[in-house]
Amino acid sequence: MFAIIGIVVVFGAVIGGFLMEHGKMAVLVQPAELIILLGASIGTLLVANPIHVIKGVIAGLLGILRGSPFDKTRYLNTLKMMYQFLNKVRKEGLLSVEMDVEKPKESSIFKNYPEFLGDHHAMYFVCDTLRTAITGGVEPFDMDQMMELDMEVHHHEATQPISALTTVADALPGLGIVAAVLGVVITMGALGGPPEAIGEHVAAALVGTFLGILLCYGVTGPLTANMAKTADAHNEYLHVLRVLLLAFLKGAAPMIAIELGRRAIPAHVRPTFDEMEKTCKGGPVEPAS
Repeated sequence: MFAIIGIVVVFGAVIGGFLMEHGKMAVLVQPAELIILLGASIGTLLVANPIHVIKGVIAGLLGILRGSPFDKTRYLNTLKMMYQFLNKVRKEGLLSVEMDVEKPKESSIFKNYPEFLGDHHAMYFVCDTLRTAITGGVEPFDMDQMMELDMEVHHHEATQPISALTTVADALPGLGIVAAVLGVVITMGALGGPPEAIGEHVAAALVGTFLGILLCYGVTGPLTANMAKTADAHNEYLHVLRVLLLAFLKGAAPMIAIELGRRAIPAHVRPTFDEMEKTCKGGPVEPAS
């Protein structure tokens, strides 16, 4: 939502300032220039990236509209879920959760947390780690290395759509110049005609450069930065899971493991110890304000 508000503010400020200088909106309405820019940008994206990266760009842009899911409520739900799960392991042994990690969507614990099941990478991150622990013979240090490797691979994949969109943003000013040059070519063909017609052609050519720069620095660039922050937020979420899982595999009690995980949560969404304790011991998770 804030991304949409920001884009509206950008266009509102630019167009508002233009109108304050007594500019005519009709001059900025140049469909041909917009088609050149958008078509060339999409073509650039298609040429430079495989299909899975393009799908990632689309998913990332849609994710911006929904906002980051990693708020205090999400973290409290995760801590509560892991506390219940680790308590079961502590009381009944690792083998008691074998079916939970093999079929997490049928787990009596995991199925109560649809946001966790909907995050496929986080779900498999937890389940694959515990599946390896059930197999046995793997030291906690090696488990930590495995989790770190998994996080690195996922983060690299998450940054590919960001790099792709950054390339498009970098290309937009140049594509705006291309549109402007084409406008100049048309203007040269109109020489000798009425001055008003020549002026209209020149204005249309300059609009191409204007749109390229505006879309680069006012829209595509900020959207790319937002996607990067979302990717970082997901990596921070996995880091919390990694910390508490490793602590438990080293022999820490469930509540101690959960507390270590809580302290790894970013400060702006970190619940207090009292909030965590109340939630893990049966209290309701209140929505973040």
